[in-house]
Amino acid sequence: MKRFGLIGQHVQHSFSPAYFSNKFKQEGILDCSYELFPLAQIQDFNTLLQKESNLAGLNVTIPYKQAILPFLDALSPQALQIGAVNTIQFKAGKRIGHNTDVYGFQVSLEKALGPSSFDSKALILGTGGASKAVAYALQEMNISYQYVSRKASRHVLSYDMLSSELIQEHLVIINTTPLGMFPNINTCPLLSYTDLSSRHILFDLVYNPKQTLFMKKGAEQGAKTINGLEMLHLQAEKAWSIWTTNNLAL
Repeated sequence: MKRFGLIGQHVQHSFSPAYFSNKFKQEGILDCSYELFPLAQIQDFNTLLQKESNLAGLNVTIPYKQAILPFLDALSPQALQIGAVNTIQFKAGKRIGHNTDVYGFQVSLEKALGPSSFDSKALILGTGGASKAVAYALQEMNISYQYVSRKASRHVLSYDMLSSELIQEHLVIINTTPLGMFPNINTCPLLSYTDLSSRHILFDLVYNPKQTLFMKKGAEQGAKTINGLEMLHLQAEKAWSIWTTNNLAL
């Protein structure tokens, strides 16, 4: 039995196992399983590898997309540029890191943006591993962006630095933080939501719940909102392609 799975800190509410279980059923794949592997700390990754000797591929989620890097043998060129990994390929005894988040996010956002919207500016809320894939995708789409976090730094704005003018100037706002994720559904980034308009697009990488508080507050101002479910599906298919094309004969 080939085993795939997800590593992260709080993975019990992930939709990934159901997604892959359904995929296996639909495609008649009988010798594969997809499981959750919660890790209290990234150092537990080595223990997991010792325990699960038949791992064929892993996804990586919060908060280990950057922390996992020292535990890998190599990175794909794209993952190396991004500096974050959400997919691990096991090939020829080596652990190779990939980033399929960038593909999932870019395709999903391109569907929401019309060609005339590609001159928009974006705010990336959060500076974790997922934000790096988002930034890479925005660069590929020629969309300028600004990071926003709780604390300001040289290249990062704090939330209290976001003036009405800045929010009105940046029409694409992406939440890459876990704020609003189940079960903490009553949390959201500290934006001035009244400065939003129908010209804005709010993209939340969170997909559980379907409509986060971030999205709800944006929708109340007329903004278009997108959750991360399509991105999840797209990145999962990309990960599966990496695992099967290079590692399996199903």
